[in-house]
Amino acid sequence: MEFSLTEQRPTRVRWQILAILSLIMVVTAFGRLNLGIAGKSIQDEFHLSSQAMGWIFGAFAFGYALFQVPSGWAADRFGPRKTLTLAILWWATLTMVMNLVPYFALRLSFSLAWTFGVVRFLTGLGEAASYPNANRMVAFWTAKRERGIGSSLLLGGVGAGGVMAPALFAISMQRWGWQSSFFVSGILAIIVAVVWFTFSTDRPEEHPRVNSDELEILEADKRVRNGTPRASVKTPWRKILSNRSVWALLVSYFFHGYTPFIYFAWFFIYLTRVRGLTVAKGGFWGTTPFIAMTLMSPIGGWLSDKAVEHVGTRRGRQSTVWIGMTLSALLLWLGSRTVNNVGAILLLAGAAGFSNFAAPSWWAACIDLAPNHSGSLSALMNTCANSAGGIAPVLTAYIATKFGWTRALDFAALMSFTAGLVWIFVDASNSVEKPAKDYVATEPFFISDAIKEQRL
Repeated sequence: MEFSLTEQRPTRVRWQILAILSLIMVVTAFGRLNLGIAGKSIQDEFHLSSQAMGWIFGAFAFGYALFQVPSGWAADRFGPRKTLTLAILWWATLTMVMNLVPYFALRLSFSLAWTFGVVRFLTGLGEAASYPNANRMVAFWTAKRERGIGSSLLLGGVGAGGVMAPALFAISMQRWGWQSSFFVSGILAIIVAVVWFTFSTDRPEEHPRVNSDELEILEADKRVRNGTPRASVKTPWRKILSNRSVWALLVSYFFHGYTPFIYFAWFFIYLTRVRGLTVAKGGFWGTTPFIAMTLMSPIGGWLSDKAVEHVGTRRGRQSTVWIGMTLSALLLWLGSRTVNNVGAILLLAGAAGFSNFAAPSWWAACIDLAPNHSGSLSALMNTCANSAGGIAPVLTAYIATKFGWTRALDFAALMSFTAGLVWIFVDASNSVEKPAKDYVATEPFFISDAIKEQRL
């Protein structure tokens, strides 16, 4: 086969876009973790109870959950480039405002705990745009066979942020106090927002450095020929919410969302107060769950895509979730009962890793089920997860105070196992955008998903 001298190789701009999105996820992890790391110093300085800290931790998740759907709709309507830029600037500013909370609370005679909580709530509103907008970008900037790995890079960015945050903030806090963790988080986020706005476009066909061969890989030319609108004014909520797989996806991600917030909010404090580690050692060992998240996310995304190729979309996504969440629950249960600190920490880190191993399948399933409205569906799904995330810090503090940390982690293990179990009812191949005539509803049960998809 002969090639023209003028033929070009496909550009790889999509991977550059995904790299910037991963960097955004890194700074969003900083925005979540800064309070978890600074929390011990804040709690000691202002004599806040564990229950009060639980509510402050949870306030972020409640704000995050509340604004998921509006930010996902904005991604579908106005495009993720502008929406995500404005959102990052918003939460970066509110993050730095945390340093002024004691001053304003004293001057205005406000409750310090409530003021911290309100600012964290507003910070969560801004960060809510991160995942829905990022997953909207994955929908258009990856080929169908790359959805799992594309989604996994976002989750890997969160893990990488978790790896860097404890060491970064522990060093800055020792030199400049707990306020530095919020200042550093805000400044880095603003820098990343400028990079994002400068180099990104909503769709690959709009990017000046994407050539025709890369557009063909991404099937962008097919979307143009089929008249896919650049921005969908109206999200088909009735069709989305009448799909049984969508409901199962939402419920399962609610259960999945509980445990990660324990790592974000309580893990560093758990290591220093319960396991007796110093701040320095807590900063070191506190990175282990996030190292596991970073390593396991791309493995889970890659395996999810490979499983889809071999056994079809439904079984492929399901199998990855079942493996990840079952092992995550088991390791949480074992870690809560292990006396040796190193052994317990490694088991709990492994639980976080396998949870992230499974997570890309949820985000890829949003694109499978609603490719042109993945921002809205991703937002709705993440609302459920972060509703559980808002409950997790508060309920964990209550269970740990009343019954001990072993029981608190046992409950988290039960939530993780349930998240995987609900996937029995998720069929990611049952797209809400597929015409009714395309469904294979009458095939015998022994016809595999892969064969059904080939027929479609």
